Amino acid sequence: MYDYVIVGAGSAGCVLAARLSEDPGVTVCLVEAGPPDTAEEVHIPYAFAKLFRTGLDWDYDTHDEPFCENRRIYLPRGRVLGGTSSMNAMVYIRGNRADYDDWNQPGWSYAELLPYFRRSEDNERGADFYHGAGGPLGVAEGRSRNPMTTAFVEAALQAGYPANDDFNGPAQDGFGRYQVTQRAGKRCSTAAGFLRPALPRPNLTVETDLQVHRVLVENGRAAGITGQRFGQALTIRAEREVILAAGAYNSPQLLMLSGIGPADLLRAFGIPVVLDQPQVGANLQDHPQTNLNFLHSEPVSLMVTAEERYIRQFVLERSGPLTSNGPEVGGFVRTRDGLTEPDAQFHVAPMMFAEGGLGSPTSHAISYGACVLKPLSRGTVHIVSPDPTAKPRISHNYYAEPADLDVAVRGLRIGLEIARQEGLARYTEKLHLPPESESDSDLRTHVRRYTQTLFHPAGTCAMGTVVDAELRVRGMAGLRVVDASVMPSLVRGNTNAPTIAIAEKAADLIRGAEPLPAASLA
Repeated sequence: MYDYVIVGAGSAGCVLAARLSEDPGVTVCLVEAGPPDTAEEVHIPYAFAKLFRTGLDWDYDTHDEPFCENRRIYLPRGRVLGGTSSMNAMVYIRGNRADYDDWNQPGWSYAELLPYFRRSEDNERGADFYHGAGGPLGVAEGRSRNPMTTAFVEAALQAGYPANDDFNGPAQDGFGRYQVTQRAGKRCSTAAGFLRPALPRPNLTVETDLQVHRVLVENGRAAGITGQRFGQALTIRAEREVILAAGAYNSPQLLMLSGIGPADLLRAFGIPVVLDQPQVGANLQDHPQTNLNFLHSEPVSLMVTAEERYIRQFVLERSGPLTSNGPEVGGFVRTRDGLTEPDAQFHVAPMMFAEGGLGSPTSHAISYGACVLKPLSRGTVHIVSPDPTAKPRISHNYYAEPADLDVAVRGLRIGLEIARQEGLARYTEKLHLPPESESDSDLRTHVRRYTQTLFHPAGTCAMGTVVDAELRVRGMAGLRVVDASVMPSLVRGNTNAPTIAIAEKAADLIRGAEPLPAASLA
């Protein structure tokens, strides 16, 4: 028996476990389906793609995507301490001020969340109005600084876009270098930043290799969880709350397996309906991105990381190509006139990045593309079996709304225009798998054929429908959801930092602490 049982030791779960266990008067159990984060590839920044399709990856795919030529699109998610923060590209982006204000949820405006972003942050630039120093999460300048990514920013400026040296400051628009969740050249996952310093606490227990099968519900209240470790059934009980922090795919799956979800679907699989909640698993959103891979003969891409001199540089100096997070630079643009905020984001990597990261680089290359920041399309996550080990059916429905495809095509045009600038000329010798032409029709076909995920699923247990503004599951006592699934709509940017801030605020909500004072914004 513990006071709090947290399911999922990922971007949110590690934060919750660390913050809740700060109170020595409560007991906390953090449960993770995967193993400890001891694999070397977790901590070497550039090695993250080597974790794809391994035992540290949930290894999901979409169902046939009807607006992407019925392709199935690979969806990696971390199955290890740190969750996807142990295998992501480490870009530290918070999103746009308007994103949080538009949620229209009490306590979740940008002014109210900014103090939680600052609390978590240990930014090597130091503290200021927008940033924090001394927090658990290392936020650093990238140490790779590949000449190709430097050239891309130069080319973007030549194309007429502004420079931006802080995408988490007063404005998002423009191009520049991304800050990354690293400390001293190594990945700073939430397991490394938040959980590891908390492990010596006697009131914190971490259970790894334990896949939760369902939430126990007794007398209308969440009372614990059941699951299996290496074939052995285990039950862990919660005196105060069960908190699902399993992510936008697994949290709705666990709710459905526990009898909380669309009643007709649950009955079809013989699962007793505990709570008819049709919005569980609905409202799925993601950032679709279509990459351009420009091949060239300059020996400066991340294909060089296997060379002994760069391995030695990483080991001795914690610098060089092995510290690259992949998308070292990027930017935010408005693809048409009349927009109040950016609608597309570029990620630029000094490498050939094909097939969602599953393709092996065959040439030196620079890879980049624009993602759709505020998609209108919505998908679903549904169980396909009462067997808890069966993967859920994930349908993102990318480009179901034609306006999303319009943004993607305009973003593709901007990417092609940047490639024509003098600053990038030496790295754009040949476009790999080019569109047939630059007509609207051919660019639309190209987008449908080559779109991949940007790894940012959200929205499937949204505030206002599935959970309330304190992240409590509506209609069920003792049960909360705290992860990216509670976002009513996607933020304009990478989702790791927002998920950490959500967990920071949730920890205060759960322990009844006074919220941090809202920031005074002009």
